[in-house]
Amino acid sequence: MSPRLRSYAPVLATGAGFSDRHWRVRRRLERVSGLLDNAFRLPLLGWRFGLDPLLNLIPGLGTLASGSISAWLILEAARLRVPRALLVRMAGNVALDTVLGAIPLVGWAADFVFKANDRNMRLLRRHLDGAHPFRDPRGGPLIDGTAAAL
Repeated sequence: MSPRLRSYAPVLATGAGFSDRHWRVRRRLERVSGLLDNAFRLPLLGWRFGLDPLLNLIPGLGTLASGSISAWLILEAARLRVPRALLVRMAGNVALDTVLGAIPLVGWAADFVFKANDRNMRLLRRHLDGAHPFRDPRGGPLIDGTAAAL
């Protein structure tokens, strides 16, 4: 890992003191992912979409902007020290989304169906819930894989 790549090393819960660093990063990633893939809803159909299909209406630059934001999400996941296999899978989702988005008409339709950032956040959430239990910094209950299943 590059020395310039600052990691969000896990801090173990010790008694009442618990670092909320992972929680804050996770919330930020959830917000950005939601903005790109699920920010708006079509009233009659109920389909959710975000800025990703809107950005892709701008030929070239929109695809580049959308792909760059998605790459940033993967960089943040690397800072959280997720396994390399998960990073490769996340990059594959973004690559497929970017390639499909570059095709006129097909790409616009694909942005409504294939939501790479949403898929990546599900993968990241599943990993983080299993690897590091989180406590909501606002005093909520411990959140881990078993609590999410309940």
